[in-house]
Amino acid sequence: MTPEALGARLVALLAPVEATPSVSGGQRFARATVDVPAESWLAAVRAARDDAELACDFFDWLSAVDELTEGFDVVAHLWSTRLRHGVLLRTRLPRGAPTVASVVDVYPGAAWHERETHEMFGIDFAGHGELLPLLLPPEFEGHPLRKEFVLASRVAKPWPGAKEPGESEAGGGRRPIRPPGVPAPGEWGTTPTPAGAGGVGEGPRGGTPARPAGERPARPAPGARPARTPRSAASADGTAAPADGAGSADQPGSGPVADPPARDGRTDDDGGTT
Repeated sequence: MTPEALGARLVALLAPVEATPSVSGGQRFARATVDVPAESWLAAVRAARDDAELACDFFDWLSAVDELTEGFDVVAHLWSTRLRHGVLLRTRLPRGAPTVASVVDVYPGAAWHERETHEMFGIDFAGHGELLPLLLPPEFEGHPLRKEFVLASRVAKPWPGAKEPGESEAGGGRRPIRPPGVPAPGEWGTTPTPAGAGGVGEGPRGGTPARPAGERPARPAPGARPARTPRSAASADGTAAPADGAGSADQPGSGPVADPPARDGRTDDDGGTT
């Protein structure tokens, strides 16, 4: 059956429930997708398993999507091992009290999927009975996959991509874009004052800049660097030779210094060619 035929079949089984069929993306991996009301969630899952034309005997996965003010979408993927096709079931829950029926009685393998979704999104599955922590410690507060959840680690440590290379602690340059879960400056909590900053203890979000703006040392303009101090040449025995290059009369090998050889057809003294 095509994805369109699978979706139409499930909608017909759920009548008179107002279910909406569609087809997901993915080209040749596209799936029949059926949106059902929350109160028909369990009935839709059972119909997909028990109908001979659908025969979705394998539970693949279940999770949720945070749609912000629109609530949460709970999504389950079911598969038929005999007919080799899949169906995506989806239902929308309100943000204030997201609750839907558990499908553990239909697919026992959904137990830990519902536990994880409850833990990460705060969605209740009525009838599950054991929605215990699965991935997080029992004392953890909040639901990390909700989009309003603040990443506390990013309050204590600046986001790695918050500054462009070369920007100071005080900011500047292109305005960074905050990733989801990263609070704006002064929006949540306090952070330790960065190392090297004036003062000690806690400061506001972002802390005190390690070097205030406008106090960066000016770089010299090109060609304005100080001249190097000439070094005196050393002789072979370690004694310093005179700066003017004149040797003593009693030293062997001393004598007038010859002009340097020409380089590339030019001399160093007058710039003319040889």
